[in-house]
Amino acid sequence: MWRRLVHLDLKGAAPRVQYLEQVLPLLRALGATGLLLEYEDTFPYTGPLELLQAPHAYSPEELRALLSRARAQGLDVVPLVQSFGHMEFVLKHREFAHLREVKALPNALNPHKEESLALVKAMIDQVMALHEDLKWFHIGCDEVYCLGEGEESKQWLQQQNNTPEKLCLSHIKAVATCLAWSYPMVTPIVWDDMLRGMSEETLAESGVPQLVQPMIWDYAADIDVVGKVQLIEKYRRCGFSKVWFASAFKGATGVNQSLTLIGHHLRNQLEWLQVASRSPADVLEGIALTGWQRYDHFSVLCELLPVGIPSLAVCLQALKNGGYSEKIKENVENLLGMPNLEIDTFTSPSLGTFPGSNVLTLVTQISFHLKSSVDELLERNRYVTGWFSPYHRKRKIIHPIVLHHFQPDAVSLFSKWNAVVQDLQAAMEQVFHRCAIEEWMEENVHPSLQKLQQVLDDLEEAIRAQN
Repeated sequence: MWRRLVHLDLKGAAPRVQYLEQVLPLLRALGATGLLLEYEDTFPYTGPLELLQAPHAYSPEELRALLSRARAQGLDVVPLVQSFGHMEFVLKHREFAHLREVKALPNALNPHKEESLALVKAMIDQVMALHEDLKWFHIGCDEVYCLGEGEESKQWLQQQNNTPEKLCLSHIKAVATCLAWSYPMVTPIVWDDMLRGMSEETLAESGVPQLVQPMIWDYAADIDVVGKVQLIEKYRRCGFSKVWFASAFKGATGVNQSLTLIGHHLRNQLEWLQVASRSPADVLEGIALTGWQRYDHFSVLCELLPVGIPSLAVCLQALKNGGYSEKIKENVENLLGMPNLEIDTFTSPSLGTFPGSNVLTLVTQISFHLKSSVDELLERNRYVTGWFSPYHRKRKIIHPIVLHHFQPDAVSLFSKWNAVVQDLQAAMEQVFHRCAIEEWMEENVHPSLQKLQQVLDDLEEAIRAQN
């Protein structure tokens, strides 16, 4: 695995450029050779595309600085721009809604409209203009749900010999051809899931294998190794010159996962090493270690980047060294400043000195103990369940015994968690923009803290009513 790209999924909790610049030397030291940058709505699009920008989108100056720093570290950059499926960040806008494959759904682009291709080309051109000396450009094309279900597609599919597979391939070919014409030195990469089930004949006849490199993705801890080797052989026979693999270092074990289970992701890398060892060396271009931040544009956040860095470190080192051993574990621990790194539980006893390690420490504390400690107090304390139930709270009935046996504990717990949350807020401000911090807090902190706050407020009201 001589090319190892670290995927930065910027469609959620996109880190500040200053933080990414701090992380780049660590990635290089761990064995990364490049970055796969999935910009989505954080790219500084201009003109008619300006409305695609999120409020926290990077400025052109910030991206130039980041790309320059990546080059200085010897890291290749591969931009990723979705061009078929996962187009929610474009098609959610009223101005582009007419380009949807299915009128009600913003996920897939209508491949029949010339304007769809013009839109994709405009996005690619703007991203290309900000990058220098690119070798590859990832055009996405995964999970094109509902393809063939639009009205124009239904009519097209009624014609003889037309199939959903051919419709898919014709759009991929159109985008890849567009790229080849304008940027002949750049090779397009596509996710392979839409291609996997297609016959060799369909793939070979489409002309797509001569234009793109497929990136075969599987994030499981128990990959079908033999099946993957056979898939690579099939792609080779169809005419694809090279293939990429894609593993995951985070963001693949639960849509709202807050902590990264390193063991799962390490096993995923070791499985991919098995696939590599059984495949012809000259067919492999490299591997991308994906780090998903959302499952799609509208879903909640999964593990934040600083939380996933120990997993990324373990995964990169395993791929670089062709396996994982006690010696490699020691090297990871030294690079992260984390002695006693735990692989199969979420808790490592030491804090770490890598950029953002304090975010990991505090997120771990909150994920493990906030909800459980509040629930323990409110649902299993007999003075609350027996003498300050919802019935009592509603009618402001209170026995003095509750004040003695419950109120001090509740006040103490609330102030303890408030202090932790303030520390986390300060740590996160070094890494993220306010909108990401607000979103994470609302999902992971507020439900428990607000529940505790409400009980304390009811207690105060009941005391006032008694007096």
